[in-house]
Formats: sequence, C-alpha cells, structure tokens
Amino acid sequence: MVYPVFPGTTNHYGTLFGGTAMAWMDQAAFVAATRYARRKVVTVHSDAIDFRRPVPLGAIVELLARVVEVGRTSVRVEVEMWVEPVREGAEPYLAARGGFVLVAVDEEGRPVPLRGNQP
Repeated sequence: MVYPVFPGTTNHYGTLFGGTAMAWMDQAAFVAATRYARRKVVTVHSDAIDFRRPVPLGAIVELLARVVEVGRTSVRVEVEMWVEPVREGAEPYLAARGGFVLVAVDEEGRPVPLRGNQP
C-alpha cells in the first residue's frame, strides 16, 4: 500500500502523526490477512510498534505486510513502513515496524478455522 503524506496527516512539526501511521499499518495487515484467509478477518492484537525515524510532510510511504505465522483461526502479520523522501539524492528508509494478529470470523463474529497452516 502506498500513501502520500499530506498536511492533514501531519503534526505541528511537519511529520506524520503516530496514530495515522498505526492506522495505515493496521490496514496493510488487514489486506495481507484477508488475502491469506480469503474471508472476513478482524484485528485482535497489535505488538509494540517501533517508530525508528520521523516521516516528513510530502514523503511517499510504502507499507509492506507479510503473513509470518498462522494459527488455527489467526494470522500474525509483520508490517514495515518505508519512506521515500521526495527530494533529489534522498534514499528510502525504514520508519516503523510492527506486528498484528488478525482472526478469521464468521458472519456472527465468531472465530472460524483457517484453511491450511502455512504462511
């Protein structure tokens, strides 16, 4: 997933709000888990999110999410937030990393088994 960092998503320092970063990371985890499960999933847990570097206004953010562990009804997804600064000569860098656990559920919201167990 790719997002531009616009003024409405930044604080008074001109950097991305942490809450916005977390929401974007959760969305990326949701997409990865949904692609794996091929059914409705919900977030039940987020690990510590390590914010390594600030994300400046005007940058392009790319979120990379991958399923790293599969349980009976749940998947653990690791998400990395990479920043592509939009200025000549600037190199992309890892801004944040975190883990999320999502559970497959039925229409009543009850956990249901996943097919297979390999990420």
